[in-house]
Amino acid sequence: MELYVGSQSSDSEQKINLLFKRANRHGLIAGATGTGKTVTLQILAEGFAAAGVPVFITDVKGDLSGLAEPSQMEDFLVKRAGLIGLDPYSPQAFPVIFWDMFGKNGHPVRTTISEMGPLLLSRLLELNDTQQGVLDIVFRVADDQSLLLLDLKDLRAMLTFVAEHSSDISKEYGNVSGASVAAIQRALLRLEEQGGDQFFGEPAVNLQDFMRTSYDGRGFVSILNAVELFQSPRLYATFLLWLLSELFEDLPEVGDPDKPKLVLFFDEAHLLFHDMPKALLEKIEQVVRLIRSKGVGVYFVTQNPGDIPDSVLGQLGNKIQHALRAYTPAQKKDIRAVVEGFRENPVLDVETVVQELKVGEALVSVLGEKGEPSMVDRVLIRPPSSKLGQASAEVIARYLQNSPVGAMYTQPVDRESAYELLQKRAEKAAQEAEEAQEQASRSKDKKSTSGRSSNRQGVAEALLKSVVRSVGSSVGRQIARELLRGVLGSLRK
Repeated sequence: MELYVGSQSSDSEQKINLLFKRANRHGLIAGATGTGKTVTLQILAEGFAAAGVPVFITDVKGDLSGLAEPSQMEDFLVKRAGLIGLDPYSPQAFPVIFWDMFGKNGHPVRTTISEMGPLLLSRLLELNDTQQGVLDIVFRVADDQSLLLLDLKDLRAMLTFVAEHSSDISKEYGNVSGASVAAIQRALLRLEEQGGDQFFGEPAVNLQDFMRTSYDGRGFVSILNAVELFQSPRLYATFLLWLLSELFEDLPEVGDPDKPKLVLFFDEAHLLFHDMPKALLEKIEQVVRLIRSKGVGVYFVTQNPGDIPDSVLGQLGNKIQHALRAYTPAQKKDIRAVVEGFRENPVLDVETVVQELKVGEALVSVLGEKGEPSMVDRVLIRPPSSKLGQASAEVIARYLQNSPVGAMYTQPVDRESAYELLQKRAEKAAQEAEEAQEQASRSKDKKSTSGRSSNRQGVAEALLKSVVRSVGSSVGRQIARELLRGVLGSLRK
């Protein structure tokens, strides 16, 4: 099976195809703004979906919802189809599922704090090494005490709990400073102001819902509306990294299938690697290198190949390079890097051609039957069969209403987790503290049997009063249970 990309501009008989069996070796779509990257992404998504391969796309400009409608067959599209010998060329809509992290233009995409994990969450919150260490401890304490971390209020409750028990926790898990906890709390507040709290909670998205096929055998195209999400670059990048990591962890090994199980397109991919800590970059490099054996192809879409780290760029076998401009020394250097990244074609001056490409043209190199890269060719990209630009609001509404996953994600769920359990502990502690104080007050008038006993009674009473005062605060409610365990033990002796 072959995915038709386009034809050499000088010879419409020479068709360029991306082999499905090599599509899981990842790819790159690059080029300056306005050179045709989005349309190239669209026609690749169409080809995969038509072959029964599910596709996931991040749509940062809102231009890809048109996959849900057939092409309007504009004159310039029909003309291009004729130039490259695309016959027949007919309009076609594709099965689409719309997603939106904020739930406005698609089904909500959620995950839990626990599934995100401390490493990715630390990057999202822009924590330093010390603060990340404290967050690691918070996750470990939550695991040891069977406290689920599902949403931001769970994490806040755990941070408060750890801060109030810092002396005991530091002895067992490592140092926990109040300053670090306060810094994490402030970072959570900033994240919430950016709308990040809507990403955490339940029902968490089932990754299998990104891998659906329709009744007619075509793959669903999952489009994540990232127009608003893109305004929070750190959240956008962290979501993409989380998605890659989860797929890598959850999917079974399949080797090199005849066609991918799933293809991901990440637009504005440079944001994934901006200011990335070394440990996280190494993790992503590993995931990109190994996820192909899970049958997943990853395609990065960006303006410049230099935006992608060399260790990742070297793993992208299928490359589509639209026009680049060279107005500065740095841009000229980038073009030389592009030239070096292609297998040389003796009849093509890549350094010159990449600056002369017209809209819709690209330099293309794809992997062959044995995994070898083809010589770079100048290609006129085929026109899409679906609509260019945005789908109408009525069409999107109809897709959302008839979505196969709509009922699963529309209504949020708030089950019992760390916040609720700590709150219950606090309420129980408050009640027991009040009863214990009454008992302590009654015993004040009784004659002590020994000096030691009297001294223990005085300590108990002081602790009880402290507990009762602290129960009124969120911090006190969480520490009351631990204090009462010792106090009540003394009273019962």
